[in-house]
Amino acid sequence: MGDPTGLTVAAAVSLAVIVFGLFRARRDGRLRGDGRDEVLRLSAGELGEALGERATLVQFSTTLCASCPGTRRLLADVSASTPGVAFVEIDAEARLDLVRRADVMRTPTVLVLDHAGRVVRRASGPPTRADLVSAVDLATAD
Repeated sequence: MGDPTGLTVAAAVSLAVIVFGLFRARRDGRLRGDGRDEVLRLSAGELGEALGERATLVQFSTTLCASCPGTRRLLADVSASTPGVAFVEIDAEARLDLVRRADVMRTPTVLVLDHAGRVVRRASGPPTRADLVSAVDLATAD
């Protein structure tokens, strides 16, 4: 029997890929708390548009992002059907200052802001409608 080193390396790499895939699938698009000690707050001036009276949905997009158009449609639909909720799309390539400040690592990244511009939930990847509606409910609860 030959040297099993190649087989062992292939098995280890396969296992690592599977674990990473499962981790990514579990976290992708999930709206969760900001997780920072200091809460991020974005103003209308920074966003270039007015904040919603109750909440604001912010999407960071890039031109090459395959998931961004579907996410844009979802956020626009939720904001249009929810009174007092605004939707703002940010071109991540043009607003690197805001990308750094909001710690955006990929697109689409979605932030759900309350009426004062505080980030209450964020998702890396496209969120589901149910998660988005739940996050808007959380942002608008006073």
